[in-house]
Amino acid sequence: MSYSIKGLYLVTPDTDDTDWLCAQVTRALVGGVQLVQYRHKTATPALRQQQASALLTLCRAAGVPLIINDHVSLAQTLDADGVHVGQQDSAVAEARAQLGPDKIVGASCYNQLALALQAQAAGASYAAFGACYPSPTKPHAPRATAALFTQARQSVRLPLVAIGGLTADNALPLLQAGADALAVITDVFQASDPAARCQTYQALFV
Repeated sequence: MSYSIKGLYLVTPDTDDTDWLCAQVTRALVGGVQLVQYRHKTATPALRQQQASALLTLCRAAGVPLIINDHVSLAQTLDADGVHVGQQDSAVAEARAQLGPDKIVGASCYNQLALALQAQAAGASYAAFGACYPSPTKPHAPRATAALFTQARQSVRLPLVAIGGLTADNALPLLQAGADALAVITDVFQASDPAARCQTYQALFV
């Protein structure tokens, strides 16, 4: 199965409340999310498997790929649609080798074009740059500017994902600069109506 890395890319917050997590993701899927990444940095292995399995069921029903943050073996066990990895040495190549050619392997490239080129050479499916704006999730993350996306567009053949502090009000310049997808956590999960907030983003991709 081939996937298009484009549009609104929902990333989950660290929460142990599985019912709330699934309810918010369900609402976001109604609003038109194109990809979902399960990310919970402090979960126990048991909770991580429980939550990822529940989200996979929701995403499969909606026809939306579920990507697991960091845990390649969990993605393989659940037959999730892919993984997102950081820039540890050979992380992309190892994930690609473990999951095979048909799964999504995303790579964090922070604010470094060279990392995106390395990820591309190692078999990544997309390169993610960020934080694009001040982010409550990663307050000390290096800043990726709109100009970086324009520069990357010249030499990186992969889809480009923007992440970090994105809102429906500040994301358009990144798309205009060359980003293909917007990875959002807080602006959707803390919205009073996640479905409506996701629909607001859809207008940016027209």
